[in-house]
Amino acid sequence: MAITFGTDGWRAVISDEFTFANVRHVAQAIAEVLLEDTPPSTPPVSDGGGRGGAVVIGFDTRFLSDRYALAVGEVLAGNGLHVFLAKADAPTPVVSYAIPHLQAIGGVMITASHNPPRYNGIKLKSAYGGSATNGQTRRVEAKLAANLAARREPQRIEGANALAAGQIVKFDPFPAYREHVFRLLDLDDIGRVKLRVAVDAMYGSGRGYLKTLLAEAGADVVEIRGEMNPGFNGIHPEPIAKHLKPLMDLVPAGGFHLGLATDGDADRIGAVGPTGRFIDPHCIMTLALRYLVEERSQRGSVVKTVSTTQMLNRLASRYNLPIYETPVGFNYIGDLMMSDNVLIGGEESGGISIQGHIPEGDGVLMGLLVAEMVARYGKSPEELMAGIMAEIGRFDYARNDFHVRPFEKKTLVNKLVELAPKALADIPLASLNTRDGVKYLLADDSWLLIRPSGTEPVLRVYAEAHAPETVELLLTEGRGLADAAGA
Repeated sequence: MAITFGTDGWRAVISDEFTFANVRHVAQAIAEVLLEDTPPSTPPVSDGGGRGGAVVIGFDTRFLSDRYALAVGEVLAGNGLHVFLAKADAPTPVVSYAIPHLQAIGGVMITASHNPPRYNGIKLKSAYGGSATNGQTRRVEAKLAANLAARREPQRIEGANALAAGQIVKFDPFPAYREHVFRLLDLDDIGRVKLRVAVDAMYGSGRGYLKTLLAEAGADVVEIRGEMNPGFNGIHPEPIAKHLKPLMDLVPAGGFHLGLATDGDADRIGAVGPTGRFIDPHCIMTLALRYLVEERSQRGSVVKTVSTTQMLNRLASRYNLPIYETPVGFNYIGDLMMSDNVLIGGEESGGISIQGHIPEGDGVLMGLLVAEMVARYGKSPEELMAGIMAEIGRFDYARNDFHVRPFEKKTLVNKLVELAPKALADIPLASLNTRDGVKYLLADDSWLLIRPSGTEPVLRVYAEAHAPETVELLLTEGRGLADAAGA
């Protein structure tokens, strides 16, 4: 068995590789790394103690997630750590916020995020509330491999005994998060205009959270797909257009100003305008950047992944803000949020965060910010985007994923660089980067990205241009390049 962590944790199929035995082995390795990283001077936790400080554990709505979370808690407690265990399913960003709030040394979230229901996973969080560093996860993998090779069993205390002794304490992470969010945002206009919002929880652990916060801000809210359903009723809990038909139908039919959707663990956001049109994360980030600068007079750098819209570059240039481009994965954005004054950071998949928040994608927070913007401007997201595009130019985007035979990522990238044409879709090539896959940036700010997955034989081809016909042409030419490179 070789368990490896991707850009945001370990994921595997439930009852295949994701078993209680394997979860306990991973928890043991996590405990050893956390204890090594904890200064000897760390004070014991007052309610229950623990020589290595406290660790926060949360879980989503997936099959057995609550039981897996308790299994992790038993092992951490068995290693002398104090455990704060969420009393019910909760969003990843809410659990993550609890880590620095409780001055914990780290956290664990049981979730497979936006992946299909047959998967579950473990996200490891650092003391600052963001994803663990690559160095930490590599050390977890090394300790796990060593323990398995030596046939060392995890140290654990039965959950009932740990709860009775106060080594595991169940808690509600929502109140502290609620207080933080209402300090960070200005939601008064939501109640003033009586904003009507439809929320799609997609059966994930965001259920009740966004609905409650919007209602407390004065909105008229209806939530769909918010009941407990560990199999997500067979849907893929990713807030993109093809999975959001119920919300896209409900918003115009019900006369809502806005629709908001969060993924399986609510760290991603998607939106729907009153016409039923899907508002993708590229547009959400663009709207948010303009709002933060022009309405709130905030300043800071802009961070985006290599697959995220060039509209941010144009706005950042207009506002004289520095902009950084990272590989795909919110952990790269989080690293910059820890070291730089970042105004907004996000990726095309919907993980976005803003200045003053933890370095973690947060669908709940961003849903509230979108509602704040719509209420403040008194315009729909479609109208707001039309206004921005009238100023900076129109942009359209699409992505295709292809299952291909196994390949060596480095070899494919090198070949794609060799095959770089002088123009794509009759637009001259302006620059080329290999930060994550191969991105061909064109003279008019259109671009094509061919990015091999790092974990499976899948090739992702992304394109953005000034007309949908050009996007389709770029995607076709991208697939041709990939075929020529041997993918």
